[in-house]
Amino acid sequence: MVSVSSLTISDAAADETPPPVEAAPAKPARKSAHAHHAGHRDRLRQRAKTGGFVALPDYELLELYLFRTYPRGDVKPLAKALLNRFGSFGGVLGATIEELATVPGVGETAAMDLKLLHEATLRAGRDKIVKRPVISSWSALLGYVRVALANESREQFRVLFLDKKNQLIADEVMNRGTVDHAPVYPREVMRRALELSSSNIIIVHNHPSGDPTPSRPDIDMTKQIVEAGKALKIAVHDHLVVGREGVASFKALGLM
Repeated sequence: MVSVSSLTISDAAADETPPPVEAAPAKPARKSAHAHHAGHRDRLRQRAKTGGFVALPDYELLELYLFRTYPRGDVKPLAKALLNRFGSFGGVLGATIEELATVPGVGETAAMDLKLLHEATLRAGRDKIVKRPVISSWSALLGYVRVALANESREQFRVLFLDKKNQLIADEVMNRGTVDHAPVYPREVMRRALELSSSNIIIVHNHPSGDPTPSRPDIDMTKQIVEAGKALKIAVHDHLVVGREGVASFKALGLM
């Protein structure tokens, strides 16, 4: 038989027992770096898919391309480093493999992939001017030579060889030079034109300084090529000087 007094004491002791302490909530596990970068890649791809590539800034567009070369990791710093080094998206594509390799993190594979993109861009531009009169596709021609030469770090002398209908037969690099000079030999230009049965040519070269304004040596050299062509009935339609700031046309400037 339990007494009333013992029941009272037991109830009081129960009331004084502290409630059990709740366990602290577990900290969420930190996402791995791989998961974080994978999420960033997925988000960037989705933005490109829904908003279009044109809405992406240059560094993100470059990131997207570098995803193919580097399947894992954060390539944003590399994309920004490339743009800082070469000044623009076009500058990155126009850089040589050796120049690209000077950027930390760019290996041979990445350099080759970027040059592949540059070549693909060139060929896409060339498609717009082949098998049609170049003279009637002038804006496409200007776009093509800018992609080809605007970001070259050394002077390059090219000739567009055209047939009687002014359709492109060949676009050939006749010489590469230094940062401010590329030797030009009018006799070699005409010899090649005869080999290709070219009736008309357009001379193209670049100014790595960025300013396409023709120099006095440019003007003198053009006159020599024009004179060499007259004897062979090979017309020089124009001389285009390409720089990052634009394209200068000798004909438009009244220099020929």
